[in-house]
Amino acid sequence: MKRKLFKTMIAAGAVAMICACGDDAATKAADAIGGVGSSGSTSPAVDSPCNGVVSAADTWLFDTGNGYWVIYGDGAVTDAAGNPVAVFVDGSIMTLDGVPAVSGIDLNTLTPCKANAVIDPQTGELTILSSASADPQDPGLSAGNDPLNPGSSASTNPEDPFVPKSSTSVNPNDTTTTPLDESSSSVNTDPDIGPDGFPTIESYGPPSPEYTKNILSNSQTGWNSRYWDACKPHCSWISNGQEGKTDTTTQESYVAGGTTARNCNIHDVEVPTFTLGHAVQQYWMGYEGTTSACEVGAAGVFTCTDMAPIALNDTLSYAYVAGPGTQTTCGKCFHLQYDGSFKDASANNAAKATHKALKGKHIVVMTSNIGHDVENGQFDLMVPGGGVGAFDALSTQVNGANINWGAGFGGFLTECQSKLGYDNTLEKYQQCVRDMCDAAFGSAGFPNLLRGCHWFADWYMAADNPTYHWEEVECPQYLVDHYMTTLNPTKSNNYAWHTDWSTYKAGDELETIECTDGGCNCTAELAAKGACKL
Repeated sequence: MKRKLFKTMIAAGAVAMICACGDDAATKAADAIGGVGSSGSTSPAVDSPCNGVVSAADTWLFDTGNGYWVIYGDGAVTDAAGNPVAVFVDGSIMTLDGVPAVSGIDLNTLTPCKANAVIDPQTGELTILSSASADPQDPGLSAGNDPLNPGSSASTNPEDPFVPKSSTSVNPNDTTTTPLDESSSSVNTDPDIGPDGFPTIESYGPPSPEYTKNILSNSQTGWNSRYWDACKPHCSWISNGQEGKTDTTTQESYVAGGTTARNCNIHDVEVPTFTLGHAVQQYWMGYEGTTSACEVGAAGVFTCTDMAPIALNDTLSYAYVAGPGTQTTCGKCFHLQYDGSFKDASANNAAKATHKALKGKHIVVMTSNIGHDVENGQFDLMVPGGGVGAFDALSTQVNGANINWGAGFGGFLTECQSKLGYDNTLEKYQQCVRDMCDAAFGSAGFPNLLRGCHWFADWYMAADNPTYHWEEVECPQYLVDHYMTTLNPTKSNNYAWHTDWSTYKAGDELETIECTDGGCNCTAELAAKGACKL
């Protein structure tokens, strides 16, 4: 039988399906999952709540206590009627506003439902398969892989392609998703788009060969320090080309500098990098950067968590850094190749197993911060758990009880070195750092931070201040996309100044003040908020 897709669909890769609700069988099934044409009571004619789901891919049912949510293989989460409500990554459900909803979910404990429909890519029609029309050659439909049997390989196979992607390919906290019009029968089946509407890292295609060429003979050398203070990035501020900040002298210089670096509120939702200055009035107007959380706490703005490092493969990663304060490097990129040693190495202080394991690997970094204590050739790597340094907004954003953040300078690895000594095995350092990552970020609701912290242990080999050879390169589009503000594309705007950005949600309309050469139109409501003066 066929059904027209009519519900609002999330822009998700290869996932385009709804819950069945319409004919008698679907109505009975809806009874089982609650809230669709019934009081939610279970129908005795239905053996499994999966009978109420029509899907072109395998799914899992999560019991909210008031009906089921359906988790799809690419991380999209819908309610029983097929409306997108959240995303699922690394055991956590995040709302579309980027707010943590549920954490610690093990898919193996949920009810798995097998795909039972196909989508016509031309018409958007969903065809429900009968048992007779199922493909006998599809191993996913064979009895030995029955997802309704908890002991089957379908519920435990780590290679199952329908297991939700990790945060290396899905950014759950970016809230730029634009659902399709409810009246449209078209479906986005583009596998290059994650459930948040942001391109997956795989969708960018093979990286440039420039990023993996051997540059160990390059004369330019340097070393990585590390930190993650969660403060508003330096490159999110505006200036006239001073202190390495984005040059707003002209629109051309602003665009050429990559505009300003994105910043987010405490819930990891992107907010403006600058607004009209507060208290604008008839005879004065100007612009003011949104206030850093390192100055005002939860009301301020933070580093967006998708700026955490991400691995493309075993030998290449992308990351953001604080560059030297002596150079204007905002929005510039650099290719580093590690040489197996570390800063201050000597005959009596030889490279450790961690540094040797990193040798030969490549990383492309983009400058989103300026470090006034960072020297030429040094790039201060932004990595969760790397230490908060001189400032700290991280403990405000991730406010768990009794979190051990490690050393202020050096973070988790420095803490592990104090416990294990400075000449232990690679595996011991990795496990120690990984355990601290899990304790701090495992249930925090910010999977990008957990991903980036694990990256330090697993890809970066828990290396302490490793050295490298480097060169400037053209920026990968992935880093550009996660760097450039989407809210301040021009050097001017009419956004009203906010004292507190913590209540802003994705999709909220930004308040504006209309200003002309004759002055600004201030309303009593905005004046009461301190955004302007009457």
